[in-house]
Amino acid sequence: MYKYIFLILITLAQSSLGISNFSDETISNIKNTYGPKSLKRLASWDNMITKAKKAKTVKKLKYVNDYFNNIKYIRDIKHWNQNDYWATPLEFFGTAGGDCEDYAIAKYFTLLKVGIPEEKLRIAYVKLLKKKTKYEEAHMVLTYYHKVNATPIVLDNVNKRLKLASKRKDLKLIYSFNANGLYKAKNKGRSKKVGSNKLIKWKTLINKI
Repeated sequence: MYKYIFLILITLAQSSLGISNFSDETISNIKNTYGPKSLKRLASWDNMITKAKKAKTVKKLKYVNDYFNNIKYIRDIKHWNQNDYWATPLEFFGTAGGDCEDYAIAKYFTLLKVGIPEEKLRIAYVKLLKKKTKYEEAHMVLTYYHKVNATPIVLDNVNKRLKLASKRKDLKLIYSFNANGLYKAKNKGRSKKVGSNKLIKWKTLINKI
């Protein structure tokens, strides 16, 4: 009886907020884990997804990149009490904070949701050259490939404008990956597939989603 009433309340909440891109189970989990106010934030994410679905590819990339770049940057050691933690998009969104890989992961899965093919997206591990220094910092970005051998567009939380990898002289690609494989760096952001994705952190992430 109580479970039935709870489901009715969730359905009403979903209806009143206009949430259409997330399941009742996801809405319930968000509310229970992060509180009732999180439903309004979920509604804003949902609205962006609906808007992006109708847009052309570059606009899709911009909508998603801009949306997640507004979330607060917090280092893993402070946020999760771990040196390196890969949050799911819901964890990143629900806790309203995360670091570079969390931005890239959330953008990756949201772009899949708005219709970008998985083979065109890769999460890239790079070295970021800090301004006015010779210091390189480990960093992650998302890359979009219009076609296999093209120079990709970079979606980044540091330099927040969409740019071709060839224009990002501050980035040095090390490797990239998606659900389909692992790719070794070549030139101008291009890469070559070297095998399947066996990254342990990726597998742990997928098991949580």
